Amino acid sequence: MPQDDLPAATVDAVAALLQTAKRILFITGAGMSADSGLPTYRGIGGLYERKDTDEGFPIEVALSGRMLQSRPEVCWKYIAQIGAACIGARHNLGHEILAAIEREIPGTWVLTQNVDGFHRDAGSRQVIEIHGNARSIVCTRCSHRDTVSDYHTLSLPPMCPACGHVLRPEVVLFGELLPPDATEAYERETGLGFDLVVSIGTTSVFPYIAAPVIEAHEQGIPTVEINPGDSEVSRFVDHRLRSRAAVALQALWQRFAAARA
Repeated sequence: MPQDDLPAATVDAVAALLQTAKRILFITGAGMSADSGLPTYRGIGGLYERKDTDEGFPIEVALSGRMLQSRPEVCWKYIAQIGAACIGARHNLGHEILAAIEREIPGTWVLTQNVDGFHRDAGSRQVIEIHGNARSIVCTRCSHRDTVSDYHTLSLPPMCPACGHVLRPEVVLFGELLPPDATEAYERETGLGFDLVVSIGTTSVFPYIAAPVIEAHEQGIPTVEINPGDSEVSRFVDHRLRSRAAVALQALWQRFAAARA
């Protein structure tokens, strides 16, 4: 991947921070999976382009917990459309580099808004999927759960084979609370603190996504943003790489690996 436009001084400075850090938090958004071919749109995991649905609902209404309860066929129609965008996609070099950094620096964590599961596929183990994982399907009534990689195999809306109630993806729909296990991990790890916080491919519009960057900035802890455009945390970071995630991470990994060789 071409890296000619990346400022060498910034790449060197961030690579030096990676060398000395013992606990690193990478915060990733839809831009992290853009190099896997997934669009950086709105909706679940950022994957929806249009403003309104065929039924005239804003996507935030169609993909809400309330819509799943009242009109599951509408909610699932757009869940399935988003799932179709993921068919055939896989993790990319950027995901692999974050997993490699975790192997080198065991105190590395990933906080991701993405529901595609690519971080775990690439080998990262310390991952907080704050919005859930779309591959996990659970019943809205009983304890039945399953794993699905292709939503095309499901009837819409899919019904539980055990009790006959509607199934749902184990993701956070609009208007729903964050999953308690992920919230607990988030609070535990951010409470322990980090030596370096890196925001990648996210606009950071959610307060819990922006907070680790802002709090690190206030405490004098180094912060980095990798993002082609501006975000809610751009003014708080020490170093910015205006680049696609995989391109910037490849450049950082090359410097980092060379220094450790």
